[in-house]
Amino acid sequence: MTLRILTAVALFIDAAVHIHLAPGYQAGNSAGIGQGTLFLLESAAAVLAGFYVLLRGSRAAFAVAFVVALSAFMAVVTYRYVNIPAFGPFPAMYEPIWFFEKSVSAVAEGAGAVLAAIGFVRAGRRT
Repeated sequence: MTLRILTAVALFIDAAVHIHLAPGYQAGNSAGIGQGTLFLLESAAAVLAGFYVLLRGSRAAFAVAFVVALSAFMAVVTYRYVNIPAFGPFPAMYEPIWFFEKSVSAVAEGAGAVLAAIGFVRAGRRT
């Protein structure tokens, strides 16, 4: 149960940071999906994955949590170091700095991915 709680907390921290930052990033792409909207979608995925892990604790729940946390972690690190231009409806999100909220989010996402991977392995042993 502790692993489920820790994984969910990491996802909830990630979601809270993205919800907090979303309004300031909304103007990213007026012709497509704004970065703020992407932040809100990521937040929704993190909250749903967090509750799924808390309620079920199954391999599937930990797999979903892993995918959500790892994809968010990879996105923040990629857009920190790589200047990817806008493509399709998605805005360019390059931001070559680390600041407190971004760092907290990245740590929570990385920890959430690791915890979810451990949970996935451990849940497989129980069955």
